Amino acid sequence: MTQRISFSLDATDGKARTGVISTPRGDIRTPAFMPVGTAGTVKAMMPESVRATGADILLGNTYHLMLRPTAERIDRLGGLHKFMNWERPILTDSGGFQVMSLAGLRKLTEEGVTFASHVDGSKHVITPERSMEIQKLLGSDIVMCFDECPALPASDEDVAKSMRMSMRWAQRSKDAFGDRPGHALFGIMQGGVTPDLREESAKALIDIGFDGYALGGLAVGEGQEAMFGVLDYAPDFLPQDKPRYLMGVGKPDDIVGAVKRGVDMMDCVLPSRSGRNGQVFTRRGTLNMKNARHADDPRPMDENCSCPACSQYSRAYLHHVYRSHEMISGMLLTWHNLHYFQDIMQGMRDAIAAGTFDAWEAEFHATRALGDIEPL
Repeated sequence: MTQRISFSLDATDGKARTGVISTPRGDIRTPAFMPVGTAGTVKAMMPESVRATGADILLGNTYHLMLRPTAERIDRLGGLHKFMNWERPILTDSGGFQVMSLAGLRKLTEEGVTFASHVDGSKHVITPERSMEIQKLLGSDIVMCFDECPALPASDEDVAKSMRMSMRWAQRSKDAFGDRPGHALFGIMQGGVTPDLREESAKALIDIGFDGYALGGLAVGEGQEAMFGVLDYAPDFLPQDKPRYLMGVGKPDDIVGAVKRGVDMMDCVLPSRSGRNGQVFTRRGTLNMKNARHADDPRPMDENCSCPACSQYSRAYLHHVYRSHEMISGMLLTWHNLHYFQDIMQGMRDAIAAGTFDAWEAEFHATRALGDIEPL
């Protein structure tokens, strides 16, 4: 009999939580950061390198994969895990956010969304039922409900209307998902920055019943202060015994602030996208490897980091390959960023388990405030 996906909470410290999501494809230690493998690859990384950074789970994008190479083709080729050579857990998003942000000529109705592909202009329809079908063809371990993300800023009335439709779509997603042992379905809370609407959304999702709950509609341009404002109360509306997933977050201080407020899982393209653009996250803040100050510097980017970029290469070399548009630049800087994000997660898991999260957080912020080491 296939193992069901389950969540166990091992320790809490304030609102911060650490535990394990158990799946047939392996355990996911929480709080977890999920690197984004948009089109079946974490850009510039081999799957075994992503695993070496400490990642337990990846995210795949339903929207991108349904357009190219198509979910049907991936299914014929044995599913997404086999296709991309990642045998550990995969979470797929539902396609809702990308339809909002990338697709042209969107038409939204109660039934679903009709849109033009950003790849070739072809016409497609995603409904809650079709999203569940695509994610089943992909074979992902954690499936997300199909929801609508209104672009902020929006009026309370528009946010409420959108949220209520998303809740109807959540019920349709659950009905279409059916009973799939070994796979989990997460609902997505909406409601913008309005406590009443967030609570209404949470109650509707709990009534339907999901394996985990996401906080949607954040990290869409509202700013950190507004996001933390919502996270101060919204996770408390959700069940204690299910994982909570903050979609699309974020920078290192966003991640730490989210975990402090009770979030268990996050994903973001930032480590990989920034790495390809020469931006590096370190314990002492953000570095820009295109800056001339690094040109003669034999030191590592971060002397406390054990990733290949820091342990085997100098700032001068990493500056040179970035300025020369060499492929290895994106590879090494992405590896470093993903490694550092996973270091943060491990640091928080250890601190929560030890009951020292506040002290860990204070040191995290104090070290970042120091800024980069002095130039030579």
